[in-house]
Amino acid sequence: MQHPTTCLTPEQVDHYRGEGYLVVHDVLDAAELAVLRGAVDALLAGARGLATHTELYDLEDSHTPEAPRVRRLKMPHKAHPAFDALIRSPKVLALLTPLLGPSVRMQTSKLNLKSAGYGAPVEWHQDWAFYPHTNDDVLAVGVLLDDFVPDNGPMMVVPGTHRGAIHSHHHDGVFVGAIEPSGIAAEIGRAVPLLARAGSITLHHARLIHGSATNTSGRPRNFLLYEAMAADAWPLAGGHWGDLAQFDARMVCGEPTLQPRMTAVPVRMPFPKPPEAASLYQSQKYMGTRFFEVAR
Repeated sequence: MQHPTTCLTPEQVDHYRGEGYLVVHDVLDAAELAVLRGAVDALLAGARGLATHTELYDLEDSHTPEAPRVRRLKMPHKAHPAFDALIRSPKVLALLTPLLGPSVRMQTSKLNLKSAGYGAPVEWHQDWAFYPHTNDDVLAVGVLLDDFVPDNGPMMVVPGTHRGAIHSHHHDGVFVGAIEPSGIAAEIGRAVPLLARAGSITLHHARLIHGSATNTSGRPRNFLLYEAMAADAWPLAGGHWGDLAQFDARMVCGEPTLQPRMTAVPVRMPFPKPPEAASLYQSQKYMGTRFFEVAR
């Protein structure tokens, strides 16, 4: 579905409710993209010389201190003001409030970096498996910093799966953050890629099955993601905050509440964690069978 503005129409809202995702094209202009890309470049400069992962940098397996390769910037909204400002901007809030209501909280952010020729894949999963809440008015906002084309590892989604089961993301009794591919072969067979120009924004429900392949192209595929939810959706499995003041500081619009809204949603808890669980990429190393090939 192609739509030129950030004001969601009733048809767009219906598409999100029915299919579990939405692509809103050309939300950010060239100047806004330049600011975000500049912020990415500034942060990536700090990866040179690193020998291992840090609180900000999640490194590719092929990373070396001399030739840095970063696959994820963790919590970029804490590392650069441009990323914090974007989730609170009128353009983005105009997309969130029709789907989540007038009061919205951001849980966390991440910037998945798929460099040309080797950018790491993300195995099939449901975000809900990582952070179940008291209700499922929970989604991810994805900001395309580059064009998404068929061969640079665009996100793929399985329409309608947000209304189905929560699949096991465990292997050998450990939460690995990925679904065994053989158990969802039919769903994988009808997955669709989300292709759009840089500056477009995707929204996908936390229960939607999705994943992405290795970037085999000669162009980058950088994808900024925020986890957002209705203010009355409270986390069931912990989170990235400290006290109540810090929790409420994550509100991006509206008012916080001390009254969680409880609905009958399916939940599997993401425990126990594997030995390495600082990021999705590390957790997925412990899965039994991979679907996507990993470039070396």
